[in-house]
Amino acid sequence: MQLSSKQNEYILGASHRWNIKSGAVRSGKSFVDTAYMIPSRIRKRAGEPGLNVILGVSRETVERNVLQPMREIYTDRLIGTINNRNIARVCGEDVYCLGAEKVNQVAKIQGSSIKYAYGDEVAKWNQEVFQMLKSRLDKQYSCFDGSCNPENPTHWLKQFIDSDADIYLQKYRIFDNPFLPSEYVYNLCKEYEDTVYYDRLIEGLWKRAEGAIYRKFADKPESFIQKADKEHITRIEIGVDFGGNGSGHSFVATAKYKSGRVQPVMSERHMNVDYQEGIDANILSDLIIEFVEKVVKKYGKPKALYWDNAETVLGQSITKACRKPFPFMVVLPAWKERIKDRIDYTVRLMGAGLFSITEDCETLSQALQDAVWDTKSNEDVRLDDGSTDIDSLDAFEYSIERDMNNLELNPVKGGI
Repeated sequence: MQLSSKQNEYILGASHRWNIKSGAVRSGKSFVDTAYMIPSRIRKRAGEPGLNVILGVSRETVERNVLQPMREIYTDRLIGTINNRNIARVCGEDVYCLGAEKVNQVAKIQGSSIKYAYGDEVAKWNQEVFQMLKSRLDKQYSCFDGSCNPENPTHWLKQFIDSDADIYLQKYRIFDNPFLPSEYVYNLCKEYEDTVYYDRLIEGLWKRAEGAIYRKFADKPESFIQKADKEHITRIEIGVDFGGNGSGHSFVATAKYKSGRVQPVMSERHMNVDYQEGIDANILSDLIIEFVEKVVKKYGKPKALYWDNAETVLGQSITKACRKPFPFMVVLPAWKERIKDRIDYTVRLMGAGLFSITEDCETLSQALQDAVWDTKSNEDVRLDDGSTDIDSLDAFEYSIERDMNNLELNPVKGGI
């Protein structure tokens, strides 16, 4: 098994109660854990009192990010699957495999003594879960291995890392992984160039998000304008965001291409203040029907329309209104994935040259140019004080969010 000098350094130095690797994506942080640390720790503590626990954002991410990579090395004879009690058999020992995004996900181990815990994507956990874990590592031989990508420097995990607890901290840059193809590294750097994500996910720095979110677009919006290649559009999907009294209802139709290219082709925003008695469900349904008809006429039939699931009554109303005139289009509530993840996906599309926009998207274009980070927040959130058009951004993201986990912008196999 070939390891980098950084990974070997971790094996030698990770002898503390808390052993944490913080840094860039694809830098080798997780591989040393799945290939060596987790099996080694579990075997060493076999037969000792206490639980073994693997925690991730969700049970599904534990399977995908931890167990499956281990299975590829040690086979399914040593690395089992998670059963209905959230236990997997790993190296001959029972291991609880749980999500850490919500406190109730770890109810099964609250009050238990833990001899070994592994943490995947720790910065995405619920802080209360981490606090609970701190009190459960109560054996003399108890320890924790974990990894994370940096976020805001005021993040609770950064505060813990900087504390005087018994911590071994190792910092990673993407360039610390000598096994990644140079072309992959170059392209990933290009995708995140001039964004806070470059500092965090390439350089491994805990950096505050400031300024324009979509810097490349804001600097040269005209360079992103292209005519739609209608012959090669594979599908069109529409996102609808419902605005409140002080904002607007926004519609964005986005074309998807086989190449992975994403192109908003039409957008509209309708403000409540422009209507004498506001926009009720009937008016909204009429506006959406008109919008879909324009999309069909100019670009083709949309496959789906996704509406803001925070407004169920309005959503059901437009679902009913669209059923007869557009039998070819499914109408569903949006997933509303984490805004941070939606932003990251859009930034990468732009950086990879897979994003363009048509001249029929004036409202969305302006929204992308105006989008800025909220510097008063301790979390990565965009400014939402009414000074910018958040509604159009949400509508656009509803139209693409279902592709986020299916499209790997920069695939690489066998990297560590």
